[in-house]
Amino acid sequence: MIAHIRGKITEKFGNSLIIDVAGVGYEITVPTPDFDAVMLDEEKKFFTYHSIRENAEELYGFSSLMAKKLFELLISVQGVGPKAGIAILSLAEPEEVRNAIANADTAFISKASGVGKKSAERVIVDLRDKVGIPSHYGATATKYTTAADANDEALDALMALGFSLKEASLALEKVDKSLPTEERIKLALKK
Repeated sequence: MIAHIRGKITEKFGNSLIIDVAGVGYEITVPTPDFDAVMLDEEKKFFTYHSIRENAEELYGFSSLMAKKLFELLISVQGVGPKAGIAILSLAEPEEVRNAIANADTAFISKASGVGKKSAERVIVDLRDKVGIPSHYGATATKYTTAADANDEALDALMALGFSLKEASLALEKVDKSLPTEERIKLALKK
């Protein structure tokens, strides 16, 4: 499997990017926040999910490990495939999507292209206990916004150490976000 790709962005179209890695162009589909954040000729690393089906091989890319793990959780839900997973992650930054699931916000999830009310309810039922506690309560914004935890390096590091998304978010819950990343990781591991 291809775990990540680092290279120069040579093309942008739809929600796809072509990344040149040592002369080989990889096409990856990314959520809207990641697509909007990159520029042509920029060097970028994406964590990838390699989808292999009978008639196609596709790469899906994410700027953070948290987003990739959330995507993997989403596609584990019956009836939610990679395209629906990308559509859900295109609604907002990963932390906002995680928060919407934790808050059982089916109205927010059902706004994703190709995701109906029943699929949104299934996502909530299947994943609510797996994504951790909500970081804030109330309705989630419909267009992606910058969330404080969207690219949390400490969260990514804990997940790289084998923590689940829920375990990592719970471990970091009471750790001061203004501390350096290394210190936040150490404090989270002590809990």
